[in-house]
Amino acid sequence: MTVTDQLLRNARRFAEGFDQDTRVAPRPTHVAVVACMDARLDPQAILGLASGDAHVIRNAGGVVSDDVIRSLAISQRLLGTSEIMLVHHTDCGMLTFRDDEVKDQIAADTGIRPPFALEAFADLDDDVRQSVARIHASPFIPHKHVRGFVYEVENGSLREVS
Repeated sequence: MTVTDQLLRNARRFAEGFDQDTRVAPRPTHVAVVACMDARLDPQAILGLASGDAHVIRNAGGVVSDDVIRSLAISQRLLGTSEIMLVHHTDCGMLTFRDDEVKDQIAADTGIRPPFALEAFADLDDDVRQSVARIHASPFIPHKHVRGFVYEVENGSLREVS
Protein backbone atom coordinates (compact mmCIF):
# COMPACT_ATOMS: atom_id res chain seq x y z
CA MET A 1 0.00 0.00 0.00
CA THR A 2 1.37 3.43 -0.93
CA VAL A 3 1.28 6.51 1.28
CA THR A 4 -1.38 7.98 -1.02
CA ASP A 5 -3.50 4.83 -0.60
CA GLN A 6 -3.28 5.20 3.19
CA LEU A 7 -4.25 8.87 2.95
CA LEU A 8 -7.26 7.93 0.82
CA ARG A 9 -8.33 5.42 3.51
CA ASN A 10 -8.03 8.23 6.05
CA ALA A 11 -10.15 10.48 3.80
CA ARG A 12 -12.88 7.83 3.62
CA ARG A 13 -12.92 7.58 7.44
CA PHE A 14 -13.10 11.38 7.64
CA ALA A 15 -16.07 11.46 5.24
CA GLU A 16 -17.91 8.84 7.32
CA GLY A 17 -17.83 11.18 10.33
CA PHE A 18 -18.40 14.37 8.34
CA ASP A 19 -20.78 16.86 9.99
CA GLN A 20 -22.60 18.62 7.15
CA ASP A 21 -24.18 21.20 9.42
CA THR A 22 -20.83 22.73 10.39
CA ARG A 23 -19.14 22.49 6.98
CA VAL A 24 -21.72 23.76 4.46
CA ALA A 25 -20.50 27.37 4.31
CA PRO A 26 -17.10 28.74 5.25
CA ARG A 27 -16.95 30.63 8.52
CA PRO A 28 -15.84 34.24 8.37
CA THR A 29 -12.15 34.56 9.13
CA HIS A 30 -10.01 37.64 9.54
CA VAL A 31 -6.52 36.24 9.09
CA ALA A 32 -4.46 34.59 6.39
CA VAL A 33 -1.33 32.66 7.35
CA VAL A 34 1.55 32.24 4.89
CA ALA A 35 3.83 29.41 6.02
CA CYS A 36 6.49 27.04 4.82
CA MET A 37 5.34 23.62 3.61
CA ASP A 38 7.76 21.81 5.96
CA ALA A 39 5.88 18.97 7.67
CA ARG A 40 7.32 19.92 11.07
CA LEU A 41 5.47 23.24 10.91
CA ASP A 42 1.75 22.72 11.63
CA PRO A 43 0.14 26.20 11.60
CA GLN A 44 -3.18 24.94 12.93
CA ALA A 45 -1.59 23.26 15.94
CA ILE A 46 0.96 26.00 16.65
CA LEU A 47 -1.60 28.82 16.45
CA GLY A 48 -4.51 26.92 17.99
CA LEU A 49 -6.61 27.17 14.84
CA ALA A 50 -9.68 25.06 14.21
CA SER A 51 -10.86 24.21 10.72
CA GLY A 52 -12.12 27.42 9.11
CA ASP A 53 -10.33 29.84 11.47
CA ALA A 54 -7.80 31.08 8.91
CA HIS A 55 -6.75 30.86 5.29
CA VAL A 56 -3.46 28.95 5.32
CA ILE A 57 -1.24 29.37 2.27
CA ARG A 58 1.85 27.17 2.14
CA ASN A 59 4.84 26.77 -0.14
CA ALA A 60 8.56 26.01 0.05
CA GLY A 61 10.03 28.58 2.42
CA GLY A 62 6.77 30.43 3.01
CA VAL A 63 7.88 32.71 0.18
CA VAL A 64 5.64 35.65 -0.73
CA SER A 65 5.61 34.81 -4.44
CA ASP A 66 3.27 36.13 -7.13
CA ASP A 67 0.98 33.19 -6.44
CA VAL A 68 0.88 33.99 -2.72
CA ILE A 69 0.02 37.61 -3.58
CA ARG A 70 -2.77 36.25 -5.80
CA SER A 71 -4.12 34.11 -2.97
CA LEU A 72 -3.87 36.96 -0.45
CA ALA A 73 -5.66 39.34 -2.83
CA ILE A 74 -8.55 36.86 -3.13
CA SER A 75 -8.48 36.21 0.63
CA GLN A 76 -8.77 39.91 1.43
CA ARG A 77 -10.84 41.27 -1.44
CA LEU A 78 -13.38 38.44 -1.72
CA LEU A 79 -13.28 36.54 1.55
CA GLY A 80 -12.87 39.27 4.15
CA THR A 81 -9.48 38.74 5.75
CA SER A 82 -7.63 41.81 6.97
CA GLU A 83 -4.56 40.46 8.77
CA ILE A 84 -1.61 38.41 7.52
CA MET A 85 0.79 36.27 9.54
CA LEU A 86 4.01 35.02 7.96
CA VAL A 87 5.55 31.93 9.56
CA HIS A 88 9.03 30.80 8.55
CA HIS A 89 11.02 28.27 10.61
CA THR A 90 14.48 27.35 11.79
CA ASP A 91 16.37 24.52 10.09
CA CYS A 92 14.59 25.37 6.80
CA GLY A 93 15.80 23.58 3.70
CA MET A 94 15.69 26.89 1.81
CA LEU A 95 18.80 27.89 3.81
CA THR A 96 20.80 24.97 2.40
CA PHE A 97 21.17 25.77 -1.31
CA ARG A 98 21.52 28.53 -3.88
CA ASP A 99 19.01 28.96 -6.70
CA ASP A 100 21.54 28.76 -9.53
CA GLU A 101 23.04 25.50 -8.25
CA VAL A 102 19.67 23.74 -8.21
CA LYS A 103 18.57 25.31 -11.48
CA ASP A 104 21.79 24.06 -13.10
CA GLN A 105 21.11 20.56 -11.73
CA ILE A 106 17.54 20.59 -13.05
CA ALA A 107 18.76 21.84 -16.45
CA ALA A 108 21.35 19.05 -16.56
CA ASP A 109 18.68 16.45 -15.73
CA THR A 110 15.92 17.74 -18.01
CA GLY A 111 17.54 19.96 -20.62
CA ILE A 112 15.33 22.85 -19.47
CA ARG A 113 16.35 25.56 -17.03
CA PRO A 114 13.42 26.47 -14.75
CA PRO A 115 12.08 29.97 -15.48
CA PHE A 116 10.87 30.45 -11.90
CA ALA A 117 12.87 31.66 -8.91
CA LEU A 118 13.44 29.02 -6.25
CA GLU A 119 13.87 31.80 -3.67
CA ALA A 120 16.50 30.20 -1.46
CA PHE A 121 17.75 32.51 1.28
CA ALA A 122 20.79 32.84 3.51
CA ASP A 123 19.25 34.64 6.50
CA LEU A 124 15.94 33.61 8.03
CA ASP A 125 15.03 36.92 9.67
CA ASP A 126 16.02 38.90 6.57
CA ASP A 127 13.76 36.71 4.46
CA VAL A 128 10.83 37.30 6.83
CA ARG A 129 11.46 41.05 6.54
CA GLN A 130 11.63 40.76 2.74
CA SER A 131 8.32 38.90 2.73
CA VAL A 132 6.70 41.64 4.83
CA ALA A 133 8.13 44.25 2.45
CA ARG A 134 6.71 42.43 -0.59
CA ILE A 135 3.23 42.53 0.92
CA HIS A 136 3.57 46.21 1.81
CA ALA A 137 4.74 46.95 -1.76
CA SER A 138 1.90 45.07 -3.44
CA PRO A 139 -0.89 47.25 -4.82
CA PHE A 140 -3.17 44.19 -4.80
CA ILE A 141 -3.24 43.73 -1.02
CA PRO A 142 -5.52 46.39 0.52
CA HIS A 143 -4.96 45.53 4.20
CA LYS A 144 -1.29 45.83 5.14
CA HIS A 145 -1.60 44.53 8.72
CA VAL A 146 1.17 41.94 8.40
CA ARG A 147 3.50 40.46 11.00
CA GLY A 148 6.32 37.99 10.52
CA PHE A 149 7.42 35.16 12.78
CA VAL A 150 9.94 32.34 13.01
CA TYR A 151 8.85 28.99 14.40
CA GLU A 152 11.69 27.36 16.33
CA VAL A 153 11.52 23.67 15.36
CA GLU A 154 13.97 22.86 18.16
CA ASN A 155 11.64 23.92 20.99
CA GLY A 156 8.21 24.68 19.49
CA SER A 157 8.26 28.41 20.22
CA LEU A 158 7.23 31.22 17.90
CA ARG A 159 9.18 34.47 17.88
CA GLU A 160 8.29 37.70 16.13
CA VAL A 161 10.75 39.26 13.70
CA SER A 162 10.99 43.02 14.05
